[in-house]
Amino acid sequence: MAFVVKFKPAGFTAAKYQETIKQLIAAGAGAPKGRTYHVCYGDPNDVDITDIWDSMEDFQAFGITLIPIMNSLGVDPGHPDVQQIHGIIIG
Repeated sequence: MAFVVKFKPAGFTAAKYQETIKQLIAAGAGAPKGRTYHVCYGDPNDVDITDIWDSMEDFQAFGITLIPIMNSLGVDPGHPDVQQIHGIIIG
């Protein structure tokens, strides 16, 4: 069962997002198992993140790497909005 996970971390800038991605890649988690889609968008001073995950187990496993990186950058990831996906149409 797939899930959409939306984040709106307070004060998460585009620059901090880029640094997070850089550190995730260095940690071998740039393309984590189970994440089928990722997008960062919005105001460069306060970005939003939306991911599509195959399972909550995959998402939670990724969090073990992600959360310490975000915390090291002074970002509180907060609590994501997680919803079950009922359908996806591509194209």
